[in-house]
Amino acid sequence: MSEDPQPTLRALLGRRELGLRLASSESSLRPDALDAPLRWVHSSDLADPTPFLADDLLLLTTGTQFGTDAAAQDYGDYVTRLRVRGVHGLGFGTEVARDGIPPALAEACRAERMPLFEVPYRTPFIALARANAEAVAAQAYARRTWALAAQRAISLAALRPDGLGATVAELGRQLGAWTGLFDATGTLVREHPSGALDSATQTEVAAEVGAVLRRGARAGSSVEIDGERFTLQTLGRGGHLRGAIVIAGGELDLEGRGVVTSVIAMAGLALEQNVGLNRARDVLRAGLVHSLLTDDPSLARRVSREVWGALPAAPVVVAVATVAAARADAAADWLELRTTDRSIFHGRGSAGLVIAAPTDDQGLFDQFATLFDATVGVSQPSAYSAFAHAHAEAVTARDRRGAAGRVARFDDLAGEGVLAQLTGPDTRAIATAHLAPLRLHDEAHGTALLPTVRAWLEHDARIDAAAQSLGIHRHTVRARVAQAQSLLGVDLSTFPARAELWAALVATA
Repeated sequence: MSEDPQPTLRALLGRRELGLRLASSESSLRPDALDAPLRWVHSSDLADPTPFLADDLLLLTTGTQFGTDAAAQDYGDYVTRLRVRGVHGLGFGTEVARDGIPPALAEACRAERMPLFEVPYRTPFIALARANAEAVAAQAYARRTWALAAQRAISLAALRPDGLGATVAELGRQLGAWTGLFDATGTLVREHPSGALDSATQTEVAAEVGAVLRRGARAGSSVEIDGERFTLQTLGRGGHLRGAIVIAGGELDLEGRGVVTSVIAMAGLALEQNVGLNRARDVLRAGLVHSLLTDDPSLARRVSREVWGALPAAPVVVAVATVAAARADAAADWLELRTTDRSIFHGRGSAGLVIAAPTDDQGLFDQFATLFDATVGVSQPSAYSAFAHAHAEAVTARDRRGAAGRVARFDDLAGEGVLAQLTGPDTRAIATAHLAPLRLHDEAHGTALLPTVRAWLEHDARIDAAAQSLGIHRHTVRARVAQAQSLLGVDLSTFPARAELWAALVATA
């Protein structure tokens, strides 16, 4: 932010024509006592003028309120009242009622660390008021001039290719403060100056932004982190927030807030104008997904290279994700931003959001699932000529093993074997019906046919091994297997019958 003339006591003391003299050393004053902004200069000889004083004021007096018999306590109480009211300094006009500054008044000001200065007889009080008013007016003019120049610079930045990022950078330069642009997930995507925040502070700022964005309502707020204040303003419409701009530093003045407001409006407008373009991109991407599912990538390669860049090099892993409708736009925006620094492809398909990425970039899917509470299935590495098969693997992994906020990989699914996938409701119902004769018999007669045949099959249909594992006689096992065979109406000496029984046991486990 530009350096502007400040209406302060230090500035008045520096005006030689006023002839002011500080009556105490600066080291004895409160920190920055001489640099506190002054709104007005007022004069009063009342014993207690505080009911009539405004904030951020400099008070002038000739001391007529103090009689010749005034005690040190009177001076002390007077200065204390001024300090409590927030008076920034006291000017004493000499050679009017007193030849000099009363020592008791000087001592009281030192005790309260209140700036005390002498106003010579030749300098009328109105001259100080006029000088301060001129400084206030000059500051206001300088701030308005700065605001106009800043808005012009920001408008020009918005015309650059990376309009939104350039706008945020220019805002940071104009304010002289760290400024960050966060996407819809609360991830920092642009900042100026780069790397100005330490990692811990950046993490806390991102967490605050994420919490505000998850609420879904437009908001402006401030938060203090490690003694530094950050101002946060969301971008986009309520329910469709596209991100946030965060500015480090103290409170902004009216002109500073105006500049920030204009940037927020420009950014919001730019994002809303992109909605139609994004829809067109979504339709195009969906068409390319459909083309890839024909296992002929030639069209997708040609279009992608012209519009977004080359498709990820084969082999690739294909993911299919389910994202809540309220987060779908934010998820697409997040993936769009990721394509600027890595080779990925994404588009909507009939089974969900399809993402293709290099085999060494699978951490992307875990991050995506966590950020958007998405259910993601991931295929084994595949060539584009087998894209449809990879897509089917991803759908299978998602539907069979997926959970919100998690990634299910087909590799893990395939490693469990075919029978382990007999988990659907239809399969379970058929398996339960197949085993019903054994279950009903066990319930009615207190037998243990089901656990016996399970142990028998687990031990490769060996009677002795099953008996040993169950702790019963081998003839008991043989008799129970024979009874189970009779109840089921099958020949358990054949492999198909045993395989059918084992599949039913696995499906109902």
